[in-house]
Amino acid sequence: MTDQPSPAPGAQPTLRHPTEINLHAKSRILTIAFDDGARFELPCEYLRVFSRAAEERLLDQPATGKEGVNIERIEPQGQYAIRIVFDDGHDTGIYSWDSLYTLGLNQEANWAGYLARLERMGYQRNEPEQGEKPVKLMYFSWLAKKMRKEAEQVTLPAAVADVDGLLRWLGNRRRGAGPLFEPGRLRVTVNKQFTEGFTKLHAGDEVGLVPTSPTPPPTPDLL
Repeated sequence: MTDQPSPAPGAQPTLRHPTEINLHAKSRILTIAFDDGARFELPCEYLRVFSRAAEERLLDQPATGKEGVNIERIEPQGQYAIRIVFDDGHDTGIYSWDSLYTLGLNQEANWAGYLARLERMGYQRNEPEQGEKPVKLMYFSWLAKKMRKEAEQVTLPAAVADVDGLLRWLGNRRRGAGPLFEPGRLRVTVNKQFTEGFTKLHAGDEVGLVPTSPTPPPTPDLL
């Protein structure tokens, strides 16, 4: 595995074209969909440490301390690329559509290589919001009846980092609750904004759980 992504042999500029680009600033994730149907969720940290800017390519060691970096703005570069301005001041990275596609395609291998290099350096990544997180949960429609409450304050364990993790945790927290929190059963808001499964959760968030159907799934009484 390598820590620097490389274009596929024989690749030509702008072979791929995006159909959708969205920055999820709360979660520090850039989602991008392409005209061949591929869709990638690229963390800001990943994009930052794999910047192909000249000053980054000349570094002997990979960039560190970027766990909490976010994207400040995105600027079009003609019809073939974007310039990403990060909130740590890095603003010279030009990402062509093909390079973003390649980053998405090779994300798992690239990231594993990066982590391996950090380990050899003795660098310990410090994930933001690693600890327990107090949040407010709000239940709507039949879910409020099933839970016998409309809202509650809970402290999420450190392992619950995003919306998908929250739904798994809620499904396992009480016997018989699993079917209530199955994928597709609920729409989830965080601080009154509808979310994706990868949306990160932070201390103090207000999370709304809204059923997608007026009919609840058959479940035994919750214990």
